[in-house]
Amino acid sequence: MRLTDLGPICDRAVKLIAAAWLALGLAATAAPADEFRTVPVSAMRVDWRAAVEQLKAEIGTPPAVAAAFSFGPQRRFRGADPRAWPAMLQLNAVTSRLFPGIARSPVPVLLPFDTAALLSDRERGAPDSLSAAHYQSGFRAADLFEAGAAGYDAVFSLPVAITDGLPARLFAKPVEVQITASLLTYDINDPLAGKGEPVKALAALYPDLRRTIREGHVRYAFSRFGVPYVVAIQCVDATPRARRLGCREASPIAERFLKALRVVGGGPARPRHYLPSRLAERPATPSPDFSYRPSGEIIADSGFRGQPGRPDLTVYSQIRFPLERAPAYANSQSFLNWGDCFHRGRVPPPSGKGASYHCKGSSKSLLYDEAAGENYAYPWQDNFCEARELGVGQCASGFGHQGQDIRPSSCTQRSANPDRCEPNKYKVVAVRDGVLLRQPKQQAATLLVNTSNEHIRFRYLHMSPSAMDADGVLSGRRVDEGEPIGLVSNYQDGPGGTTTHLHFDVQVFTRDGWLWVNPYVTLISAYERLLGQRGSEIAPTPPLPAQSRTAPQDPVEPDAPQEGGGD
Repeated sequence: MRLTDLGPICDRAVKLIAAAWLALGLAATAAPADEFRTVPVSAMRVDWRAAVEQLKAEIGTPPAVAAAFSFGPQRRFRGADPRAWPAMLQLNAVTSRLFPGIARSPVPVLLPFDTAALLSDRERGAPDSLSAAHYQSGFRAADLFEAGAAGYDAVFSLPVAITDGLPARLFAKPVEVQITASLLTYDINDPLAGKGEPVKALAALYPDLRRTIREGHVRYAFSRFGVPYVVAIQCVDATPRARRLGCREASPIAERFLKALRVVGGGPARPRHYLPSRLAERPATPSPDFSYRPSGEIIADSGFRGQPGRPDLTVYSQIRFPLERAPAYANSQSFLNWGDCFHRGRVPPPSGKGASYHCKGSSKSLLYDEAAGENYAYPWQDNFCEARELGVGQCASGFGHQGQDIRPSSCTQRSANPDRCEPNKYKVVAVRDGVLLRQPKQQAATLLVNTSNEHIRFRYLHMSPSAMDADGVLSGRRVDEGEPIGLVSNYQDGPGGTTTHLHFDVQVFTRDGWLWVNPYVTLISAYERLLGQRGSEIAPTPPLPAQSRTAPQDPVEPDAPQEGGGD
C-alpha cells in the first residue's frame, strides 16, 4: 500500500478518535444517574379534515341544518388557523353557550350532545328553554367542561332515574362519567400500557377501542382524528351494592356514553412537538436541615404484601409546594407513630398515649402518640407504594397508596393527655394555576392543569368536605398558584378518621387515561424551591435479609376505609 493511500484511512481514524474523545468528555460531564429529570411528553397531530367529515355525516341532510355549515376547507389560511375549517367555527358558535370555551380546544371535542337535533328543534321553533340534557342521551348538563391548550376534560352524570336501554343496577346514586382528549401524552414506564379487551358492540364505531379496569376505573380508550380519547368511570371490580358502584354496572353506562358521542367543537391550533426529558433545575445552595431518603425507599415491609417501593426520579411538573409554608414533613401515616398499620394490627394493642407497639409483620418500634418526634422531623420518606388496596400500576404489586403523605410544621395538642394533633391549623394551597374538579360533599379536591406543555392533575385529600363546600372549592372554579384552597385536616369518611396531614397525588394523561405517578421527587423539587435551598439525600438503608422477614399477607377489601380512596 502506498503512503498516499493512507489518507482516507487516516481521516477516518482521526474522526473515530475524535468521536471517542468527545464521547468520553460528554460522559465525564454528564449528570449523575440519580439526578432529577423532567418527564418526556409526546405530541399528536390532528386530522381536522376527518373531523369535519364526521361532523358533516352527523349533521345529516336536512337543508336548513346543513346550510348553516361550510364544510369545505379555506385553503388561503394555514392549517393551524381556525379559519381554515369554517364548519368548526360555525359549530363552536352554536355550542359555546352550552360549553363555554369550547373553541379553545385544539382537538375535536367529542361529547354526548346531538347538535343536529338542537338545530332542527330551533328551526321548528322549539323553545330555547329546553335543557342540554334533552340532547344528551339522558346525561345531565355537564358537571365540568374545561378546554385548554392541550385538549379538553368533561364530566357528565347519569341520574338514577335514567334506566331505559340499561340493565338494572343496585348503585343508588348518579354515575359520573369522565372524558379526556389531549394533544399531549406522558411517556411513562407503564407495564400495562396498551392492554385491554375490544368491545364487540362498539367495534364498528371505534375499531381500536380497548376496555380495561385499572386504578379504580373502568376505561374505554380509543383514537380518533389522530388523537387519544379516554372515557372512564370510577368503580370497584367487585360485587355491586347500593353505595358501591361495581364496574360491571358502570360498563353499560360508559358504553351508552360512547354511543352518544358527537363532534361538538374545537379548532386547529399551532402544532406541538415532542418534549424530551431534561435535567430538572434545582437550587445550588445546600440546605443545612432538609434531607430525604431515596425515592422508592419505603419503610421496610410497609409495601403491599411486602413488596418494595419503586424508584422514580421524575419531576412531573414544576409546582408550588402544596402547603403554604415550611417546614413540612413527607412520611408515612399508617406505618409511623399512631398509624393504623393498614389493617394489619398493632402489637400489642396500645393502652394509651405513649404506649409502645409495632405493626404486625414489622419490627419497627412505634409510639401511640401522633406528636411523636419522628413524625415531625427530617428526613422525608417516600410512601407512594405503601400498602393500600388501591390499584397503582407503577408499583411492583399493582397496589399502592397512589400518593404521598405530608405533615405540617408542627402538632398542637389540647393538653398533655390527648394522643391526637389538632387539625385545621395550616393552609393548603394550589400548586399551579388551574381549575378545580370536585362535587359537593366529596372528600377529594382535584386541580386540573391544561396548558400548551402540560395536561396533568393534582389531587388533595383529608381536608374537611364541609369547609371546602363553604369555601367554594367546587368544579369549575379557577385558582391561582399559591391561592389557599383549604386547611390540613384529618377527615377520612368522617372527622378524625386519620392523622392530621395532607395526602397529595399526581395523575398524568396517557393513552390509557389518567394514571397515578409517584409525586415524591416532584414534591422534593417543589420544597427545594420553597426553601431556596437544595436538600441532601440520605444513603439508602440496606434491605433486610430474605430469611429474616416474612411478607405480610395484606387483605383486599374494597369496602374498607383507606387513605387515598376517598372521592
